Amino acid sequence: MAIRITQVDPKLSKDLNFWERMYLPEILKGMAYTFKQMFQPTFTRQYPEEQWIPPASFRGRPVLVLEESTGVERCVACGLCARVCPPLAIFVQADETLLEKERRPAIFEINMLRCIFCGFCEEVCPEEAIVMSQEYGLSFTDRSQAKFQKEQLLIPSAQLKDRLDFLHEYKDAERNRLAEQVGKVTGPHVPMVDSQIIPVQP
Repeated sequence: MAIRITQVDPKLSKDLNFWERMYLPEILKGMAYTFKQMFQPTFTRQYPEEQWIPPASFRGRPVLVLEESTGVERCVACGLCARVCPPLAIFVQADETLLEKERRPAIFEINMLRCIFCGFCEEVCPEEAIVMSQEYGLSFTDRSQAKFQKEQLLIPSAQLKDRLDFLHEYKDAERNRLAEQVGKVTGPHVPMVDSQIIPVQP
């Protein structure tokens, strides 16, 4: 098999001077930064007595949203979260219900030993039924304890208000950004509504 060699354009390459080839300036810069940090005030949190309160953008343990007005979970057991999960940490088994949403999860299980806190399940959920909470302190003495069932995952929506508000702001910003990008290519557009782009009629 022949090997194809591509010559690099000299205009795109940068010649290093003597000191750059020696790496001494970069080493000294790193040592100077480390030396400067030695005299900065230190801060130690007395954990677990002093708990850290993460911001709304923090991706902690995934939980299911429980509607307090109806006492029913938002989840409609569509299974998208289980399909998109990279480590296959979510298992959902659907069941029929007489409620308006027609379907509910009979079994909803998350294996926290597999979960990588990527947030894909949250992004793909059409009902905002599964969100990343602010809980980060997880410890288990047995592998079976890491499998959270639906009853352990249900959290009232009032306790997840900060995260839900953050998701609304994030999605609105993404919709407007996408609308601006499409508008630059195809002409003027109005802001996006429900993930749809409505062009302005001439």
